[in-house]
Amino acid sequence: MSLLSEAMTDCNMYRQVRRPDGYGGYTTVWEEDTASTFKAAITFDNSLEARVAQVQGVKSLYTVTTRKDKVLMYHDVIKRLSDGKILRITSDGDDKATPASASLNMRQVTAEEYTLPN
Repeated sequence: MSLLSEAMTDCNMYRQVRRPDGYGGYTTVWEEDTASTFKAAITFDNSLEARVAQVQGVKSLYTVTTRKDKVLMYHDVIKRLSDGKILRITSDGDDKATPASASLNMRQVTAEEYTLPN
């Protein structure tokens, strides 16, 4: 077992669902998709640049590492099951992955802490 595999924990995706609001329109709600459990290693970014950004009002920043077959896209919302932390993806999952010839199987995106709208 590699250190990367040991660092991975269970996560779920959230999805937006549109429902009738009873007045002829729709409302959008977030629902946890418990059928979409996947493994990810989530690390807090405490670099100097991230700390400067936090002082300027940016939310806490994270790096999310998954296997190459799990592509997280910009604005996807995920939940780490171990502590319930919710994150919104802030980069494109197609941008940073190991090449096909590499023995290391990983893909990375950046994320921020997120609060689901009511």
